[in-house]
Amino acid sequence: MSSNTPAASSAGVSPSTANANVQDVSQNASQVDRLVLEYLRARGHKNAEAGLLEAIESGSTEGAGNTLSSDDLIKGLAVFAQKPSRPGENVLKDSSSVLQELSTMGNPSSIQTLIASLGTAGAEEILSLDPTDKHEGFRELESWVEGSLDMYKPEFLPMLFPIFCHFYLDLVQKGFKEAALHFHATFSPSLAPTHNVTLHHLSTLMLPSHVQNDDLAQRFRNEKYVIRMSRSGFSLLIGWLTEGVGGETPGAGEGFSGEKGKRGRAAVMRVVNNHLRFDVTSASATSVSPHAWEESTGLLSSLIPATAAQLNDSPVVPNPHTFNSSKGELKLGPAPISEELRAETERVLREQAMLERDPNAQYDAHFTRPQPLPGVVSPIEADLLPHPPSFKTIDVQREVEKVRDARKWIRLDPSALTSVDLNSTQGTSARSKALPSICAYTLHDVGEGAPCCTFSSDISLMAAGFSESYIRLWSLKGEKLRGLRSDASPDVADSSGVSRLLEPDGSSTRKLFDPLGGSAAPPKYLLSASADATTRLWSLDTMTNVVAYRGHQNPVWDVQWSPMSTYFATASRDRTARLWSTDRTTALRIYVGHLSDVDCVRFHPNSLYLATGSSDWTARLWDVQRGTCVRVFIGHQGTLSALAISPDGRYLASAGEDLAINLWDLGSGRRVKKMTGHAASIYSLAFSAESSLLVSGGADWTVRCWDVRSAGSQAKSHENGANGSQTFRPAEESNETYDSFLALKRDFSPGDSTDLLATFPTKRTPVINVHFTPRNLCLAAGYHLPLEPR
Repeated sequence: MSSNTPAASSAGVSPSTANANVQDVSQNASQVDRLVLEYLRARGHKNAEAGLLEAIESGSTEGAGNTLSSDDLIKGLAVFAQKPSRPGENVLKDSSSVLQELSTMGNPSSIQTLIASLGTAGAEEILSLDPTDKHEGFRELESWVEGSLDMYKPEFLPMLFPIFCHFYLDLVQKGFKEAALHFHATFSPSLAPTHNVTLHHLSTLMLPSHVQNDDLAQRFRNEKYVIRMSRSGFSLLIGWLTEGVGGETPGAGEGFSGEKGKRGRAAVMRVVNNHLRFDVTSASATSVSPHAWEESTGLLSSLIPATAAQLNDSPVVPNPHTFNSSKGELKLGPAPISEELRAETERVLREQAMLERDPNAQYDAHFTRPQPLPGVVSPIEADLLPHPPSFKTIDVQREVEKVRDARKWIRLDPSALTSVDLNSTQGTSARSKALPSICAYTLHDVGEGAPCCTFSSDISLMAAGFSESYIRLWSLKGEKLRGLRSDASPDVADSSGVSRLLEPDGSSTRKLFDPLGGSAAPPKYLLSASADATTRLWSLDTMTNVVAYRGHQNPVWDVQWSPMSTYFATASRDRTARLWSTDRTTALRIYVGHLSDVDCVRFHPNSLYLATGSSDWTARLWDVQRGTCVRVFIGHQGTLSALAISPDGRYLASAGEDLAINLWDLGSGRRVKKMTGHAASIYSLAFSAESSLLVSGGADWTVRCWDVRSAGSQAKSHENGANGSQTFRPAEESNETYDSFLALKRDFSPGDSTDLLATFPTKRTPVINVHFTPRNLCLAAGYHLPLEPR
């Protein structure tokens, strides 16, 4: 051995000893650690194996002797305090005696340490993380509302929807996707009749990022949902939230007592405190109409337009009625006509009376001077939109035909059905006086996309727009459509070659004939609105596109001619409505204020005002010239789909995805009544000539007639015709089709209100347009849905 070779150190560890130590440590390791050690050893990672062994060994030695008993664990985690007289016993373990014990102990250091360690979230945030509390809380709230007295239910029911939305959004935002879907599936069916569209939208939000980027979800998060409630009803609610006091539907559950009930009510109370604002009124629950509670319910802070007082930091307008009254009186009377035009109209009427030798024609002149209704202010000529100073021959013909129509129209009197046995001979006579004759037109083989349809003022033409970007015209008089096209090829020999008007892009959404000639002459022009964000003017003489109006940035959902015929209005997905003139390609006015799509527009008969309906669940009335909002109508619980203004100018009817028709008084801005009965979306509304009858058409394959002047009442059940309305079965209707209609009505309709006069089912035809002729004949149009093959 060389002298340079060092001797073996006595402190060294032999390989056999090292292996023994490794085996001892491995035996003390958990099963997972042993598997990792075997893997590292098989792969030759000695350094990693040694490091893991060292960590296991140090962990086992540190943990030795540190095992806590159950009593020590309680002292370390729980709120622990002891008295000298009772050492080792937690005197705060009984929650009922905590306050008493704390008062006798003074201010223990352990309690000070606990308070100092609490963060800003506190226990409230910790409790909100339990998904079962929301399920239990909403179940108990729903049971409490159903178990309440009937007089309080109408004011309690609107509270369920916002609490449901916040519970669902909370679950999604905290990452409880499965719990959120289960919560939605369990409780959404009871809210579906009035909130189906919103509930479907919420069901698509499944991730926290969805909630952060969704406009509707952020509105719920950032605005307080206003609920109007009586003082006595509010007291009952507070009593239930704090003490669990209140009635419960028999068999609904175990009651509201116990820890589950307390945590559930605490979850409801957090939403009530953070996201709801109660407008408590001094009126008693019985003195308010059951449907009136909805008018001051919703996310109102952004729906009510800002006034000059608000811009000056004055108090916020608390409800839409205050805003409407602040805008003053409206001029809702008929539009005046020039004295020259009236004199010429009366001269023509006298000449025709002499030629026809009609003795009754001498009384026609008073129709040219309509008297305004009592209490209604009429505009003067200076209030109207700019119009040509002189009249034309077509203007005289239109006014003359108006007078003739007024003398010959069919008077409809819905009050004739009151106090009459509808199955008797008198009932048959009463129905003929009260209900209109309806002529229905059905489109077959439509294909994809629900078309839109309209009739001309003189009832000579019908136009329908299709999703394939074309418009088709039909003559309702059986005559050939004649027109000359500058680009028509020589082989075009009949109307089928010129009755199809093509749009370059997008699907046609609305179209309308110009009203210049009224019922005296066929229209000269046709307006169409499309998803390509344009509105187009078509000449019916040449069957060509004359002008394309561009300005909207999104699809145009509706277009409406002004009664003055020179102007028209459009509604768009870009949240605006716009006023246009046919001689300009740019908009004259832009009406801004809606928070979502503007879906429908209608002019007031005197052209001074424009009504709009939106997906933000509101309707608004705008001053056409000033561009300001003068009325806001809040009460629907879904997107508005149709509007109509009565010919006398006093009422606005609006229909929404909540399957309800609301009738509004334009003068006061208040809701007159709510009419229910449709079982699916409502597509169209129309008033009769005397404004006493309203007709609606919808996706439930029916045309329905409503009494405008009756008081109406809460919805009744369908059983045995409880509301007195009549359902007429179509001729030659198959039993299968009719049974399908009855099933649709039974499963989805919220109930017929008492002002529903009659229901006319069709043969699987959604009614997309209803229209009254100047002489009170009702026209309806729809497209047939073929039976699906079995």
